[in-house]
Amino acid sequence: MEPYELSLAEAAGAIAAGGLSPTELTGSVLARIDAVEPRLNAYVEVLADAARRDAAAAEREIAAGRRRGPLHGVPMALKDLIDVAGLPTTASSRVREHHVAERDSTVAARLAEAGAVLLGKTHTHEFAYGLTTPQTRNARAADRVAGGSSGGSAVAVAAGTATFALGTDTGGSIRVPAALNGVVGLKPTYGLVPVDGVVPLSWSLDHVGPLTRTVGDAGLVLAALTGREAPAPGGVAGVRVGVPRNHYFERVTPEAAKAVRAATARLADLGARLVDVEIPMADHIQGTQWGLMVPEASSVHEETLRTSLELYTPDVRLLLEAGEHVLAGDYLRAQRARALMRQEWARLFAEVDVVAAPTVPMVAARADQPAVAWPDGTIETVSDAYVRLSAPANITGAPALSLPVGVDGAGLPIGMQLIGRPFGEATVLDVGRAVEEAYASLARPAPLAA
Repeated sequence: MEPYELSLAEAAGAIAAGGLSPTELTGSVLARIDAVEPRLNAYVEVLADAARRDAAAAEREIAAGRRRGPLHGVPMALKDLIDVAGLPTTASSRVREHHVAERDSTVAARLAEAGAVLLGKTHTHEFAYGLTTPQTRNARAADRVAGGSSGGSAVAVAAGTATFALGTDTGGSIRVPAALNGVVGLKPTYGLVPVDGVVPLSWSLDHVGPLTRTVGDAGLVLAALTGREAPAPGGVAGVRVGVPRNHYFERVTPEAAKAVRAATARLADLGARLVDVEIPMADHIQGTQWGLMVPEASSVHEETLRTSLELYTPDVRLLLEAGEHVLAGDYLRAQRARALMRQEWARLFAEVDVVAAPTVPMVAARADQPAVAWPDGTIETVSDAYVRLSAPANITGAPALSLPVGVDGAGLPIGMQLIGRPFGEATVLDVGRAVEEAYASLARPAPLAA
């Protein structure tokens, strides 16, 4: 196995044992970038020279007995919404083409303090306002969407061009590309990970979190981002797993439903208790998500919509212009719906510890596919289809994890989503680890065609 193929925990263990140096690991990942990045376009910018310098500095510190922890000397990438002092933060938009950050975001500063090595900035759907990241190709199939808006980060982790990465999630933007590229994505509880120094999309829905190769790796990164100890792994015996009767298995491909139900059955074999649950206010999810996100996003861009409208891509410009016409009363009704939804989900979590469901209703769409037609006659845009199952965790602020649990007939990844009660990341990660043990072979860099 090449060093670029290692998970974060494996790399950290090898570095701690002296069998692998940070410079060797970083050199391997940079060579992988050289080999596959032209086909993937995951990165806005690769900082190869700086990464080598930082890896060498980490190596000297570790050799001197000053190892900072599991992230020390491990190469990673940041979504290009996340400020790093002295570097551009373009949000993959011409609007911010000349922007340079004056100071580190809190999450970048915490990863630097942990000794992680920054490889570069990864592509996002412009201003994180989309679910496909059109600049970037899926790590498993070049003709498929990467997912978004953290598509570059997910593809980098899946392809072995970053050992881990950070993304942001406003309506599924960590979990969707994680599912479509066959990696792990964790959206923490709202407010647990600071978002200062991160370009906002919708301030009441935005989250920052890790994309990794394993569930354990996600816990290690979360610990560095929060300044807390990584939770000790626990079992799932007696854990109550909610299996939705509605919403999550509606308008979902048979292969996705089958894979997630099989993984859920595996939890029962391990001693978890499956509980049928009703997802509250399911008919209001889409309206609430868009009712909050659209006007908040337009408010963020109010000035540049006046001065630089022509610099936005057409799809994002249309959404931002539409948001300017949302009435205050409509926004307040969306806030009221969110408050009621949080109450009802709190009642749900009195009955179960996690909810298990598909992350997305289908595998990665073809890059030129605008919509999906379901057997019941419903036609959805690709973005609407991807956000439908991920939005509840953003609206309620609950932690949600996506991990791979299978592939379809074409070999494209299928993701399972585990949603927990607020600040219940430890339980979500425990359940995720239990599922992952049965699917460990899926958490490896993608094979790329010549």
